[in-house]
Amino acid sequence: QVQVVESGGGLVQAGGSLRLSCAASGRRFSSVAMGWFRQAPGKEREFVAAINWSGYSTDYGDSVKGRFTISRDNAKNTVYLRMNSLKPEDTAVYYCAAGRYEYGLPTDVADFASWGQGTQVTVSS
Repeated sequence: QVQVVESGGGLVQAGGSLRLSCAASGRRFSSVAMGWFRQAPGKEREFVAAINWSGYSTDYGDSVKGRFTISRDNAKNTVYLRMNSLKPEDTAVYYCAAGRYEYGLPTDVADFASWGQGTQVTVSS
């Protein structure tokens, strides 16, 4: 099992940057993909970014591609999401989650488990 706790959210101005952290525990952390999702009020949970077990492969949602960067440090059991050029439409609760399986790079919410409590990101105009 993998347990995760997100942190690093806050209030930033449009065009600014923020780095989110996801602290994980559990023996499977270094063996599974990790992902970031976000959810704004009244909207479905949206895929943001994912990274495979080693950090070699990554994938991003179209709305954040070129602006966000996902990375992981398996020695520290931590996943990061660096967010640049933030826009008001990036405002949401951001969630970290562990992939259900050992291999692959999933992007569907159904393929992730062990969700964290989320961290709020608010971008002002």
